[in-house]
Amino acid sequence: MSISTPSLSSRGSASQPAAERVELAAAYRLVAHLKMDDSIFTHISARAPAEEGGHAFLINPYGMRFDEVTASSLVTVDLEGNILRDTFGAGINKAGFTIHSAIHEARPDIHCVLHTHTVAGVAISSMEDGLLPLNQWSLQFHNRTAYHDYEGIALNLEERARLVRDLGSRKVMILRNHGLLTCGATVGEAFILMHNLERACKAQLAIMSSGGKPRKLAADLCEMTAAQYEEWGKLHSGNVPSPEWEAFQRLALQTYPDLAN
Repeated sequence: MSISTPSLSSRGSASQPAAERVELAAAYRLVAHLKMDDSIFTHISARAPAEEGGHAFLINPYGMRFDEVTASSLVTVDLEGNILRDTFGAGINKAGFTIHSAIHEARPDIHCVLHTHTVAGVAISSMEDGLLPLNQWSLQFHNRTAYHDYEGIALNLEERARLVRDLGSRKVMILRNHGLLTCGATVGEAFILMHNLERACKAQLAIMSSGGKPRKLAADLCEMTAAQYEEWGKLHSGNVPSPEWEAFQRLALQTYPDLAN
């Protein structure tokens, strides 16, 4: 495996970025816009367009802030770690490769993987009980959230098997003492899941810090609400666009038109 800076001849240019690149760049800008980024760390990936190598994914170049990412700056890397395209010339985050390659290899149903280190997400991931079913936001994830124990910075490729094992068939995972991870059949699905998960974490911290006694919800009501969210999600999967994601994309393109470069 080689996660190194490519030769100058392989850096290329992208005068006409593919739609997949523009959509992923929008997700990066939105994560920064909503203050869910962490300097140059964390990452969002999406499967690369077929013309870019097929068995590969797009991810941010190491050293670039989320608010700087553009469609053409996204790096193409295959599942063995070979850089296929890198216009920025800095390679990628090695921990990012470990996490994202694991899921793209094991889950053909997943197109996009999003990982964050927000204060709220890290705080909830550091609690023994994790995310609690206390409100409508958190009920979306009731009995549908995986957990992965902390193993240090994800530089050990052997961790990939355990990440995949713990995620199973789910699309949401809390990385204990580390942060949050969501997956989706589309970039929009992964982003909306993360947006809602982040709000659920923030709400839980607000409840805990208020000093009041949380009002518990009945288990059957929690499950019914989670199922309602699932049914809503099915209405906007595959080729049926999510109106919420379309609204977010408009925000990104109107606010940061350079992302499409």
